[in-house]
Amino acid sequence: MRHVLTFALALFAFAGIAQAAPAGLDPENTLIMELKTGKVTIKLRPDLAPQHVERVKKLAREGFYNGVPFHRVIAGFMAQTGDPTGTGQGGSKYPDLKAEFTPTPFERGTIGAARTSNPDSANSQFFICFTHTPHLNGQYTVWGQVVDGMTHIDQVKKGADGSGSVAKPDKIIKLSVMADMK
Repeated sequence: MRHVLTFALALFAFAGIAQAAPAGLDPENTLIMELKTGKVTIKLRPDLAPQHVERVKKLAREGFYNGVPFHRVIAGFMAQTGDPTGTGQGGSKYPDLKAEFTPTPFERGTIGAARTSNPDSANSQFFICFTHTPHLNGQYTVWGQVVDGMTHIDQVKKGADGSGSVAKPDKIIKLSVMADMK
């Protein structure tokens, strides 16, 4: 009986590990974003934006995004984060990235690199679309897609006015590369 119980516990533990990487997702190209409302799974798109994907993985591994606010959130449009200052003006210590534009459409859950009017100014900031946003197509770099937990992004505190500026914003608790999670 003891061996049966041990086997059953081992089987449940293995099943839990197997579920950690959903089917079809490469753990090295999957991010897990922890928010106060739950976890968000992000499929990275190195096929579309290899430099942007490498940057976001590097920053996630350095802990750069942990505690960073969603400083600009516009209902029905997008939630923007990635600036540790929370002003929309900050970035990482690394140089800006060149644009990696593709015809990939911006849909609900699409993640794009935020930038200034200069196409080659993306650094660490990114946005997650709440809905289909065709006016962004071909104008911003797509580097990821939310594949699970979009309802948690929907719950991020919205800005009170058209600018989307958020007083007392929600924050990313932790952003991790799935391959690094134990």
